[in-house]
Amino acid sequence: MQISREKVIAASVTAVVVLFFFWALLYPLSFSLVEAVREPVLQPVQAGESWSAAATRFGVSESRLKSLNTGAATRPAPPEGKPLVTGHAFTLRHVFRIFDSNAPQLAGIINSLIIAVLVTFLCAIVAYPLAYIQARTTFWKQSLLAGLLLLPLVMPPFVGAIGLRRMFAKYGTFNLILMDLGLVDSANPIDILDQYRLFGCVLVMVLHFYPLLYLNLAAAISNIDPSLLESARSLGLTPWQTFRRVVLPLSVPGMVAGGSLVFVGAFTDLGTPLVFGFQETVARQIFSLANEQQSNPAAPALVAVVTAIVLILFALTRWSVSRGGASGGVKGQSRIAPNPLSPRWTALAVGLHVVVIAAALLPHAAVTLNALGQRWFMTPLPQVFTLDNMAEALSSNIAIMGMRNSLVFSLSSTAINIVLGLACAWAIVRGGGWWGKTIDALSLAPLAIPGLVLAFGYVGAYADIYSKPWHGMNIGVGAFLILSYAIRRLPFVVRACVAGLEQTPRNLEEAGLGLGAAPFAVLRRITMPLIWANVVAGGILAFSFAMLEVSDSLILATKPQDFPLTKSIYQLFGNPGNGDQLASALGLVALVFLSVSLLAAGAFLGKKWGQMFKG
Repeated sequence: MQISREKVIAASVTAVVVLFFFWALLYPLSFSLVEAVREPVLQPVQAGESWSAAATRFGVSESRLKSLNTGAATRPAPPEGKPLVTGHAFTLRHVFRIFDSNAPQLAGIINSLIIAVLVTFLCAIVAYPLAYIQARTTFWKQSLLAGLLLLPLVMPPFVGAIGLRRMFAKYGTFNLILMDLGLVDSANPIDILDQYRLFGCVLVMVLHFYPLLYLNLAAAISNIDPSLLESARSLGLTPWQTFRRVVLPLSVPGMVAGGSLVFVGAFTDLGTPLVFGFQETVARQIFSLANEQQSNPAAPALVAVVTAIVLILFALTRWSVSRGGASGGVKGQSRIAPNPLSPRWTALAVGLHVVVIAAALLPHAAVTLNALGQRWFMTPLPQVFTLDNMAEALSSNIAIMGMRNSLVFSLSSTAINIVLGLACAWAIVRGGGWWGKTIDALSLAPLAIPGLVLAFGYVGAYADIYSKPWHGMNIGVGAFLILSYAIRRLPFVVRACVAGLEQTPRNLEEAGLGLGAAPFAVLRRITMPLIWANVVAGGILAFSFAMLEVSDSLILATKPQDFPLTKSIYQLFGNPGNGDQLASALGLVALVFLSVSLLAAGAFLGKKWGQMFKG
């Protein structure tokens, strides 16, 4: 009877979660994909023909015919001389046109692929030595340096790009330093913001995304079975041969998992190209076409191509990780015993960490200097430091509304995430069977769908609902921002709760049920006290990243009263005069907020919190 009750609960949870995923993820995504592969069927109108006569001749109902021709539906009769839409037919013509040599969308795809490949490659070069040193050795101040490596996660890349614009300017900090060193001609400085925008985007993204690859690689290397390394040494392999033949191949799943996150993040990043004015990227083009889905078939076709690329990459990643996990080379019974470094190698390890951390702090320093500085022109650093920019930014209506809206939207989405996250985790760990596998697959699905693609689907599927009264109800864009935030950050909460439940003895819950306690009472009095730290940590991560969500906020929020924090930052950035300084001031507030949030999450999760970013 107990097993039967658990199965009933698991099935109920599955039904609720599937409905949520349908409305929040599957329907808007499928809406865009369907629009990409269909085109209207046009039929001519006969002279003097009424709506009912035309509907009868075309074989559709009159109401259906009018709904397909909303522009002419208010007329007493169909307009003569103009064809009517009578239905839709399947076609791949719009998708194939994306790959025409003259299509502007093709250039955007190529540029975005170039950016994604470069960013992933450079992140691997930066992350692998750091992950190997952290996983295989011990050295001075290792834990502190490991924590500092994660600093880029506390700020969205587009906020860092706003700060770096002034440093990368024609007569900005970097060019002025190079001029003083005699490396650059003062009459012809390096113009990153004009001639090398792609390089600027790549640099900002590398400094932001490398921790995702580092976390996955560190976990993969530390989980290599020690017996394999012992066998390699006993066979006489040198340290280099052991690394090349054992460590490197067995760390490939971590490389693929982290690399896919970096690749997709760079491929679909919207904020950085917007700030650097780099128009020819797929994210920038989707942003421009978001409100032209009905009139421009290239819009959903481009989204379909991006979705296909991301889903193929996600499938290959899952296959590679599962294949690597099945090889017997990772996740051994015990972890590798780290080797203490000699003083000389310790100096090299610490030096490498310091160089990477210093580079990673550049966007943070640029935002801080831009927010607190004045009279910063033709000088490497601001000549005056003041809080005037902070005061002006925080007193503006757009900033106040942005912070208020983000708090409301993020708190609401986090509440949804905690409830659904607990339900999903319970079904995965306690329910088992096909229910648990279904929920597990659904909970990972948002990781495969970029926020840019999801926001585009929301505009097409739900714009008529949130832009005007729907069945007598006024549903604002905030409700759909909450829905979008919730589905995008749900995996964080699910993974945190799953980790907690897996460490909680099941016999305690069975004892409670055996004593006659209701399932909810068991959850409240036994399970929750044991996993509350995991729930809180997952909730903090979901809340903090929802506060700084970029793609959904920039695309969905079009009116000032709906602006979240990130849209307010972008709007302030566009102000003439000191717009970049006001945006940096508000970005500095976001930086401090997310830093505190991640520190709190780390305090609750300890060493496991990095798993929230794994693919």
